[in-house]
Amino acid sequence: MTDLPAVEPLLQRLSEALPALLAQLGRSDPALIGIRTGGVWIASELQRRCLPDAPLGILDIAFYRDDFAHNGLPQKVQPSDLPFSIDGRHLVLVDDVLMSGRTIRAALNELFDYGRPASVTLVCLIDLQARELPIRADVLGASLQLPAGQRLKLSGPQPLQFNLISHPTA
Repeated sequence: MTDLPAVEPLLQRLSEALPALLAQLGRSDPALIGIRTGGVWIASELQRRCLPDAPLGILDIAFYRDDFAHNGLPQKVQPSDLPFSIDGRHLVLVDDVLMSGRTIRAALNELFDYGRPASVTLVCLIDLQARELPIRADVLGASLQLPAGQRLKLSGPQPLQFNLISHPTA
């Protein structure tokens, strides 16, 4: 059994590292965008803890995924909600679990359909080191390797916690 990390220390790490990185890169006035569902929970926490003036958007990437043939369309597709223009804006894209990189690829495709941001900073709570695409988080809570057939799922929003789930291997 893999010991699952507690979410709170990871959130604390993100909320300390993100403002420092944005300042170092000179990225002022960022907007937070959470990928539904877990990424929205994490983005909301980051807004509350360290970027209270940043607007918050929600991205639902269901129609941008590349696994329709395998998984079908999710039952609970909801519209994305970006209540601000992304053109020329510094964006902080937030997801809970980075695994293959395909979710982030889909999110970037959707974002560029809305406009052309000045930059996109990727923040992830945890990286499962199962990369299929060359995508890495700029700010990361922790890395974890899981045995084949296991996945990590964030449940929440109160409390936020990780659950280990079995997933058939392809």
